[in-house]
Amino acid sequence: MRVLQIVETAYRATLEEQDDTVLWFTQALRSVSASVDVLLWGTAVSYAVRGQSATGFRVGRWSQQHPPAIEREIVELIESGARIAALEEDLAERGIASESLIAGIEVLSRKSLGGLFGQYARIWKW
Repeated sequence: MRVLQIVETAYRATLEEQDDTVLWFTQALRSVSASVDVLLWGTAVSYAVRGQSATGFRVGRWSQQHPPAIEREIVELIESGARIAALEEDLAERGIASESLIAGIEVLSRKSLGGLFGQYARIWKW
């Protein structure tokens, strides 16, 4: 069974959990041979940007010792064979240029979603 995980909200609880829960869950499923891919849309398209870092995050005297490494999570998913796509319109809306994306990110238009969804037995939107 093929599953598409749609991630819409970026950085939800990532500073508390040190990773994105859906990306972590996707990697866990893939590690037991599940066929799971990811579509980034809404604010989550920012996950596709190369070179981001949350190191140095502080609140008062407290500092995050283990910040999220979203780029690493995305790269590991791609290396595991996962299809990772981002919506073209959401990238454009946020001024994210294609040359700033992590290698291997597929850019799709909203018009292609019907065909994309037809390739999966289950679609989970987070």
